[in-house]
Amino acid sequence: MIDPQDKEFQGRETYDIGDLLELLAFLRSEKGCPWDRAQDHASIQENMLEEAYEAVNAIQLQDDAELCEELGDVLLQVVFHARIAEERGAFDFSDVVTGISKKLISRHTHLFGDDCALTAAEGLDTWTRNKKLERNYNKTSQMLTDVPRSMPALMRAAKLQKRAAGIGFDWPSSLGAREKMVEELAELEAELSGREEALSPAQDQKLERAIQAEAGDLLFAVVNFLRLNRIEPESALTACSENFIRRFRSMEEIAAETGIDLDSGLSLEVLDEFWDEAKRREREEEVK
Repeated sequence: MIDPQDKEFQGRETYDIGDLLELLAFLRSEKGCPWDRAQDHASIQENMLEEAYEAVNAIQLQDDAELCEELGDVLLQVVFHARIAEERGAFDFSDVVTGISKKLISRHTHLFGDDCALTAAEGLDTWTRNKKLERNYNKTSQMLTDVPRSMPALMRAAKLQKRAAGIGFDWPSSLGAREKMVEELAELEAELSGREEALSPAQDQKLERAIQAEAGDLLFAVVNFLRLNRIEPESALTACSENFIRRFRSMEEIAAETGIDLDSGLSLEVLDEFWDEAKRREREEEVK
């Protein structure tokens, strides 16, 4: 067990995975941290998602120092969950490492077996085929159910579509997906027009369910269209959101230049003028 008074341990220049495992064991012990000791799988599950998103953000920023730190945070979550499981007698960190190592070997049968894969696509096909065999999947619906509900909705929709496309259930080109997208938009607008009528509470609930369903169909169709044009929807929407924040900040700066507070109740027309000016300056910066 780690001695918190051990200055030599605290002052090391480098640590290894064994040190990290010991640290978690100490933090979870009676002599450790009350917060760490109080956690279970459910209480820290959101942390896993949050740290993964922050690591992806560092990748998108191409910030190596940030990525190194965020990968450490992701690893902490893995070790934390493994420690909690070990205390329950379920599994430990070595089981996690063994499991993923065995999976890498069994799924890469073009390297550790008799299969052949000369391209990235063939390598992925081999992985997918071996996954089906290992899990005894004989129906595509089983592969669809395997996609976790906890994934971001756009990402999950794209993954479901890719798996269905694996058996040929896909548009031959993005043109069909585009037509479907337009069709779903029209169907949503038709349902939305029903809000203008006076309805009973029961009818209103039924209408709202229909609107929700049509809105989902439209989003699913948009994801399909983007996927077939080799656009990753989750990344595209994330980038758009970042652009929105950046332009809005620019709007505030432009308004401040003229002594105007953007939060002072301006009309939409005036706000649009600031927005257009922000976009114009952004284009000028891109040209430089």
